[in-house]
Amino acid sequence: MSTSAKDARYALWVLFGINLMNFFDRTLGSALAEPIRREFGLSDQQVGLASTTFIVAYAIVGLPLGRLADTRTRTRLAAAGVGFWSVLTAVGGLVWNFPSMLLARVGVGLGEAVCAPAGQSLIGDYFPPERRSRALALFMAGLPLGIFSAYLFAGSVAAAFGWRIVFFIACVPGLLLALLALRMKEPARGATESHAGTQDAVTTTPFRDLARIPTLRWIVLSGATFNFHAYATNSFNNAFLMRFHGLDLKQAGLISALSLGLVGLLGLYIGGTLGDRMRAWRPNGRLLLAATGFLVATPCAFIALQQPKGQVVVYAILLAVMTASSYIYYASVYSAIQDVVEPRLRGASVALYFFAMYLLGAAFGPVIVGTLSDRMATAAMHAAGATEMAESFKAIGLHQAMYIIPVVLITTSLTLFAAARGAAKDMEQMQARLKASFR
Repeated sequence: MSTSAKDARYALWVLFGINLMNFFDRTLGSALAEPIRREFGLSDQQVGLASTTFIVAYAIVGLPLGRLADTRTRTRLAAAGVGFWSVLTAVGGLVWNFPSMLLARVGVGLGEAVCAPAGQSLIGDYFPPERRSRALALFMAGLPLGIFSAYLFAGSVAAAFGWRIVFFIACVPGLLLALLALRMKEPARGATESHAGTQDAVTTTPFRDLARIPTLRWIVLSGATFNFHAYATNSFNNAFLMRFHGLDLKQAGLISALSLGLVGLLGLYIGGTLGDRMRAWRPNGRLLLAATGFLVATPCAFIALQQPKGQVVVYAILLAVMTASSYIYYASVYSAIQDVVEPRLRGASVALYFFAMYLLGAAFGPVIVGTLSDRMATAAMHAAGATEMAESFKAIGLHQAMYIIPVVLITTSLTLFAAARGAAKDMEQMQARLKASFR
């Protein structure tokens, strides 16, 4: 089906809204982690496990949904996904214990798994290569704005009415977006590539074909390390601010909203604007830009954790610079994936990428940091000669555990530099395959 520029703009804004609610709903668990932990008497390991359970469900179901995005109507998939996870978000307000909370989060993960493969595949066919970084930057702006809104909304509403009401209200926008998504027009696959025609051939070995692209392998690894950091930080930043720096839920939510959410828009703007220019300058420019961003983020994370108790402003500023620098990744690297993967495999490539980065990275981040926090808190208790766990020991444990974050950030930078080395060759090979398959 042919689509106009107006159709593309409409679809992009709807997909932006869906992605915003995608990250809004998944962040609610982290934003409300402390009151939920206290009500159900959870350990930090269990708090991390809640995030991990969501991520595992998201990653596993994402693979078949990625293949559906390559073979089925993507606009309907997006509508069904956002509608389903919005209902399950509301169920999160009805949970009565830890297992029921896990089941609700699994349901949200199952619905959200369709958003990225369908959304990014649609954008790849709505917008040509020279405009994709900017289009994907707007789509990915839903990430920081979703995180910003979740922390701000959850902190304010939960402080006034309790944490359960937050989940009930959160389902409404997603249901409205599901209706809007049904009005999007489905573009032809490969419609915006330089070779005219339709790419009809569908491979029977998509994931094996993708694994043969060296640049994509490095990008997948970078996604795993980056999301280890992202989900560990988001899962425990509010708790860290409350325990270590002594803030209440509303204050912690505001700082997290700004330093982990809103400032990400700056990184997306840099990635979207400079990403297209860097690609015009040299084929691997987008990857070099993202790698440099993590070189800036790493010392910021380390110095932020070095701040003494009460130095919240300095901590927040450093965390904001870390977030802005790392968010360059989304607009630049996501576009780089489409530079080396042909249209018929883009849904599968995003699914494979998300499967690896969530299952190998994000799934481990919260639970490893939570487990380290519990163990280091116990060590602090024993070192003090105490026999009962206190919140002061939990603050020490979490603080020490979070020093794993800068280590993971520098690893991500090195991985992206490795991806950049062979990007030009893989881009040439993709164009050759694309030209051969069009008819």
